[in-house]
Amino acid sequence: MMRTLTIGAVVAMALSTATITASAQNPFITNQFTADPSAKVFGDRVYVFPSHDIPAPDGRNLRKDWFCMEDYHVFSSENLVDWADHGVIVTQNKVPWVKPDSYAMWAPDAIERNGKYYFYFPATPKDSTIGRGFTIGVAVANKPEGPYIPEERPIKGVRGIDPGVFIDKKDGQAYLYWSQGNLYGAKLKANMLELDSEVFTLKDFPKEGLKEGPYVFERNGIYYMTYPHVENKIERLEYAISDNPLGPFQFKGVIMDESPTGCWTNHQSIIQFKDQWYLFYHHNDLSPKFDKNRSIRVDSLFFNADGTIQKVTPTLRGVGLTNAFREIQIDRYSHIGGASIDFIDTSKRFDGWKTTFAKAGDWVRYNSVDFGNKKAGSVTVRVKSEAGALLQVSTKENIIIAEGAVAPKSGWNDVIIPVKSMPKGVSDLIVTLKTGKGVDVDWIRFN
Repeated sequence: MMRTLTIGAVVAMALSTATITASAQNPFITNQFTADPSAKVFGDRVYVFPSHDIPAPDGRNLRKDWFCMEDYHVFSSENLVDWADHGVIVTQNKVPWVKPDSYAMWAPDAIERNGKYYFYFPATPKDSTIGRGFTIGVAVANKPEGPYIPEERPIKGVRGIDPGVFIDKKDGQAYLYWSQGNLYGAKLKANMLELDSEVFTLKDFPKEGLKEGPYVFERNGIYYMTYPHVENKIERLEYAISDNPLGPFQFKGVIMDESPTGCWTNHQSIIQFKDQWYLFYHHNDLSPKFDKNRSIRVDSLFFNADGTIQKVTPTLRGVGLTNAFREIQIDRYSHIGGASIDFIDTSKRFDGWKTTFAKAGDWVRYNSVDFGNKKAGSVTVRVKSEAGALLQVSTKENIIIAEGAVAPKSGWNDVIIPVKSMPKGVSDLIVTLKTGKGVDVDWIRFN
């Protein structure tokens, strides 16, 4: 699955210092490992502040089987489809209080107040007078993409990881949450740099199993505390509610079940953007055999009439409309029948995935493709077929858009098939292998 690295001219001018890294579908960042996504709406864009997994460098006395993180990037999008990488905003060896080369820049969070942007991150201090173990620092910027200037010292009185920050719109009070065995919370001063209350151990959460990653949001007067919890062997996403930002909280249910493939961790944030709610989370899509190198995802989230959250089923398709005249990565399908997905090159996993049609009748369905009012004369299929095949592209209403032969040929080739019938507006697409076997497809694109 090769990513289209283009974006509209207006947005490109506005983001001239950023690099366009990915399109829609899950995971939505595919040129690096990312985890623990903290999503925020600033203005008319969504900004995501994740942690940045990397393989442990050689010669640094680091565990090869553990998490390794040295810096943070920030990504943004105006449509949840085209994501821009604004580059590194904080790195371990440029924070005054952080132990050099500690590679422990774990899950962060960020928020805006009075035109300033505050980025909260955990790390291990180099100075024993600060304390042992993780604590939490702050970096401040005038724009959400930075540059961020780290404070000289971490927040006094905080010991732990996974900071989450929340401002109550009711009275403007800010709160900081974190985890360290239990979930903790405290008020923040207006300067967003110091605690303004005692530290509260948040109550009525499960006593057994790891709890971490506290993230709070408010909807219709209800305060939702969301968090990962190991109920059995790996984390699932749960939530509890309260009428107070510091609880006590009442357990309400599961937002997302445990990973079906065994990824040990998950980490969440929830936002409303353009009248729709979204859950950001992570999985190990780009590193299926090593779940300490993860990738961030997004799916739609819905509420019941009583305010409870409907459980989210993870998808590969993700969210947003896909432009029919750009590469459509059908391996990020919404439904599948018979076909299978694998990496294009297992030694170069950032190159993405391919769809393999093993036999005639295999198909994949890809939803929400936007044709607008344009007309296409052909569809290009990036395909590999040594034996030859007949491929069909149709709508969910069984209208054949294009059908054409793929000549037997080694290696990847771009095959152009004439369009018979052109959809208008938004449509689902179904790609079917009519005859042949062992056919690989990277992407399709209308021309």
